[in-house]
Amino acid sequence: MELRYQKRSFSVFASEPSARFDYNYIKSISLTKEDYYSYKSLFEVVPSSKPNLDEKEPFRYAEIGHVTKRGEVFPVTLSFDDRNELNEDLFKKIEKGDIILPERGNILISTIRPYLNKVVLIENTEDTNISPVYFTKAFIQIKPKINSRILYYLLRTIFYEKVNAVSRQGKGYPTLKEYDLNTIQFSKKVIDNLLVNEKEFISKLDSIEKEIKDLKTQQINKREIVNEVFADHFSINLPELIVLANQRKLNVGISSITTLNQNIRYSYRWNKMKTIQKFLYKNIDCIEPLGKYITGLNNGWSPESIVGGEGTPILGQEHFEFDGVLNVSPTKATLKSKNNIENFFVQEGDFFVSRGNTVDLVGVASVVESEITEDIIYPDLYIRIKFSQEVNKKYLALLFNSFFGRLYFKYVSKGKNQSMVKVSSNELINYYLPIPPLSQQKDIVEKIESLVEVQNNLEEHIEEKQNQISKLIEETIK
Repeated sequence: MELRYQKRSFSVFASEPSARFDYNYIKSISLTKEDYYSYKSLFEVVPSSKPNLDEKEPFRYAEIGHVTKRGEVFPVTLSFDDRNELNEDLFKKIEKGDIILPERGNILISTIRPYLNKVVLIENTEDTNISPVYFTKAFIQIKPKINSRILYYLLRTIFYEKVNAVSRQGKGYPTLKEYDLNTIQFSKKVIDNLLVNEKEFISKLDSIEKEIKDLKTQQINKREIVNEVFADHFSINLPELIVLANQRKLNVGISSITTLNQNIRYSYRWNKMKTIQKFLYKNIDCIEPLGKYITGLNNGWSPESIVGGEGTPILGQEHFEFDGVLNVSPTKATLKSKNNIENFFVQEGDFFVSRGNTVDLVGVASVVESEITEDIIYPDLYIRIKFSQEVNKKYLALLFNSFFGRLYFKYVSKGKNQSMVKVSSNELINYYLPIPPLSQQKDIVEKIESLVEVQNNLEEHIEEKQNQISKLIEETIK
């Protein structure tokens, strides 16, 4: 194990108001004498206050999970007239005051896992017809005193490491407090150079952002691609399915307790799932129990771990992808070990399913398609499933991620809190799903992969444009 150390004068600790001495924070303090702006020179933290919400009208609401690493926001639309068991947790949070309405031109910084770079710029648009987005209080809202777009991109690029460095390791993940931002040293040279060249910088930034916007108009959500291909192959009417899924009342009889209902579940959720499956499977003649093809089931192991730590890398829930390919790029690591630790190492070809997550993401599955060149642990909220040769693992992962799997796991999962529900081996073994011949499974996989590849190319182009913004900042500050 490599030992990391730094030499610092004791005066660094003596003059530091927070009395912090953790490695990442001390590392963020420059060793050279350089002029810095305090946070008060650049922005002010906006106190959280509960907005006046018109409960008679639908509204858009975003939690941290609704924000991407690029700062894009995909909120959910809520209505107090459509309050149900699946969105009840969100309404409870909102009623307790976990809601803010940020001002246009302000910036939001995630207080949870800041290393994911979920920083949002609330667009200062004059279009008042666009309905506002309310956010969870798990975001810190700051009001810039300089050009908000300049500060936004600085926080996402040049100052990203500084924001991450002042976060504190919690029990499970790093967190960021408002007063932590007070300790960041913002380079005066960097900011002054950008402000001096502000007009030219903004002009070039406008051009790049327009190109990014044009590329985004060509994007199709990968989840939509998966759903469309499965719907086309199995002749599923998606608009009718959506209407059925949104129905809040069911008329069922005692006959709903069948031999397939081994736990004698007579709840709304269980019967909702059976009603949906009856609609989906009415014209499909290849419905089989998943347990028929399972040859092994194993939960992972979740030792104490930290972001950027030393030791063995460990995956997290964020590594599942809807295109069925596991993103094997761990950010956390653990120093702990155990006698049979090798049983929890990820291998190429592994099939994993998320056994615990939000009600919308539980049961998402992915396959390891990349070569694994180091020891990586899969966590306890993963289940590794081994299958017989009669099924295509990628087909199953994509089916789990399609409306077939989403509507099944959404209703069979268990948990009082809908933000963390779980499925067990029992729900997997007794999952009835369409298993066509291998040739058809392969055709479905190949069709989805070809469409996803187009989207991956678009994402690469967008990433290149995002990198151009970073280069533009670097060139400007020089």
